[in-house]
Amino acid sequence: MEAAPVREMKHYDGPVDVCIVGAGAGGAVLAYELAKGGASVVVLEAGGWVTKERDMLNDELSMYDRMNWDDLRLVDGGSPLALGWPNTGRGVGGSTLHFTAAALRLHASDFRVRSQDGVGADWPLTYQDLEPYYTRVEHFLGVSGPTHFPWGEFHGPYPQPPLPRSCRDQRVAAGMSKLGIRWAMTPHAVLTQDYRQRRACMNYGFCSFGCKSGAKSGTDVTYAPRAVDLGAEIRTQAMAFRVNVSPGGRARSVSYYDQFGGEHEQEAGVVCLCCYSIETPRLLLNSTSALFPDGLANSSGQVGRNLMVHLGNNAYARFDDPVDMWVTPPVGICSQDFYETNPRRDYVRGWTFEAYSLFPISFATGLIPDYPDLWGRRMVDLMKDYSHFLLLGAVGEVLPHPDNRVTLAEETDRWGIPVAKVTFTAGENERRMSRHIDERARDILQAAGANLILPTHPYDHLLGTCRMGADPRTSVVNADCRAHDVDNLYIVDGSVFPSGGGVNPSLTIEALATRVAEHLTERARAGEFALAMA
Repeated sequence: MEAAPVREMKHYDGPVDVCIVGAGAGGAVLAYELAKGGASVVVLEAGGWVTKERDMLNDELSMYDRMNWDDLRLVDGGSPLALGWPNTGRGVGGSTLHFTAAALRLHASDFRVRSQDGVGADWPLTYQDLEPYYTRVEHFLGVSGPTHFPWGEFHGPYPQPPLPRSCRDQRVAAGMSKLGIRWAMTPHAVLTQDYRQRRACMNYGFCSFGCKSGAKSGTDVTYAPRAVDLGAEIRTQAMAFRVNVSPGGRARSVSYYDQFGGEHEQEAGVVCLCCYSIETPRLLLNSTSALFPDGLANSSGQVGRNLMVHLGNNAYARFDDPVDMWVTPPVGICSQDFYETNPRRDYVRGWTFEAYSLFPISFATGLIPDYPDLWGRRMVDLMKDYSHFLLLGAVGEVLPHPDNRVTLAEETDRWGIPVAKVTFTAGENERRMSRHIDERARDILQAAGANLILPTHPYDHLLGTCRMGADPRTSVVNADCRAHDVDNLYIVDGSVFPSGGGVNPSLTIEALATRVAEHLTERARAGEFALAMA
């Protein structure tokens, strides 16, 4: 991947107003919004610039397992997680380089799961607090979606028309309709019309391996380049390893290694961590000092705790005739008829169904964990029918638990930084929900005419570990994503989610980042920070 940007970029030699760590869904949005307000901004990104001309190929074998965070991590617990792709990204754009671009909002109920369902934790803000920022992000990205979206609080219209329904979508829709289950095209951060000097989607279907046409609205082609145009510096191949504090306990600078192992320090008036749910707590826990012996912003002991993922159940379904599931982006139609808690079920919360596709290598490797005897001739024979398969996937809510967490291991990485140890065990609520997902998926696919159904049980989307909350004793940041313990330290990524909901998280992270940028601008104008924007 290119280490140099694709456009001319400003370089800062001394202190800046804001130092952001990570250039993904949170960091790139912050960089753009703050630079637009006049702040001097440096973003430290561990990866490089990724260009669609040079680094993205419409070839699964060449692209498989690229653009992900592949550094050493240790996994533990009763349900050890498979890390790296597709959960974490590396490079300008972060995980949005290879996300499927599903752009779904959380529901109002997701913000009050403790009050409503007696589990987890409430957010210290409401859906209504975040609603205007969802709208701003959707219009900036050019989100495409159905004329009417039947669930949640927002029903449309979206800025752009929906993606076309493929044969895969038609089959799943037929099965849902027979059972009285509502469905609609999933909103996507994918252009269906030319927009802001980018062309509409050409239906390559390679979204999970990087969008060569630029129609997918990852932050690599939306927020990041515009931040650079406005004067932000995105400093690539910069691996942050410690946030330094002043004698008064304020964040003073970020120390990082360059690609050659040289140590550097970037001073700033405000530090924003946007490294996601493993690297953010890892950085905080590694930033010990006399003032913060247990890690920065960790007086509550909550840094690293309450790790969440999403149930990612996939049902592989074979049909008598070809369905060519790879046509159009990976996510097609969806249903949220099972999203909210239903007192007739033996678990709380719910999930989103999404018609889904995988390319051949991912298709085969996705089966292996649940079917270890599927190899050799059996696998070859199954793969011969690849064009006859589609997937019905789920994004299911997982409840937070303090023992599901990120800690530091004794092992170190190539820079000598302690690696992250990720411990996760699914709870009884998740096991019951997973069984129900399998049952409903089988019902739908049988109604659609499938002659073979193979359920699998991966996990998706890392969330939690630096919980947002009103009480400093039980959370790490407040409703504005500011650390309770450090007045000028902000965490703006999926790690602050108190609950995970049942949707892909990127749109919510981007909305939160937009809101935090507005909050920082207001603080600066009130004279609380000596920022250029003041």
